[in-house]
Amino acid sequence: MMIVISYDVATSSEGGPKRLRRIAKECKNFGWRVQKSVFECDLDPTLWATLKLRLLDIYDPKEDSLRFYYLGSNWKGDIEHHGAKASLDPDEPIVI
Repeated sequence: MMIVISYDVATSSEGGPKRLRRIAKECKNFGWRVQKSVFECDLDPTLWATLKLRLLDIYDPKEDSLRFYYLGSNWKGDIEHHGAKASLDPDEPIVI
């Protein structure tokens, strides 16, 4: 299923920059960045549960916010992209 994750971390608070880096790192491990604080993740339910728990352990609910948008399995027609930074198709092979 496709999940879009967005976050806002209070970097002015103590520990904020570290939380920001940790959240971004976890999201990079499971998906791809589409904007500075927005990631798209195509995950099975087990991986999604793992990522969600990790993110909820990192963020500070009094200072930060996390948003999860569930696009489901038939998401391909639900995302429209315009402008710079070409879209990534997770079904295509990735060459490293």
